[in-house]
Amino acid sequence: MEGGLLMNVMAVFLNGIAQLEYDRERLLPEHQHAYLDRMDARMDTGIQIGSATVSHPNLAQRAHFAAGNLVHALKTSDEALAAAMCSYLAIRLPELKQIRIEELPDTDGQVSIEFVYDQEYRKQVLVDFNSLH
Repeated sequence: MEGGLLMNVMAVFLNGIAQLEYDRERLLPEHQHAYLDRMDARMDTGIQIGSATVSHPNLAQRAHFAAGNLVHALKTSDEALAAAMCSYLAIRLPELKQIRIEELPDTDGQVSIEFVYDQEYRKQVLVDFNSLH
């Protein structure tokens, strides 16, 4: 780790604050790999993205679908689903460094989701402002 950079970590941000980190150096247990494979098998039968049904989704569409489920999991504090979607995206998109989710103002909960492939994650540092005086 050089200067706070985490080279093999994918991070998920919500409104600029890191929510999840996925360390690709840690091996995923076999039962969790099997869960991700079952997710893919279910997606093979089709997925719903917005108002459109995609009968044979490609990797980008699957990633978009998983990211949408990740947003839902974060907003509802569903830690298990958030971890599963984060794992899916980190494993299926090995070059992905960050997912940046921003809530859009005045849109009744709509978000923008950006996949970042060219910027390593830098660990955030908590500053205790009370100790600065």
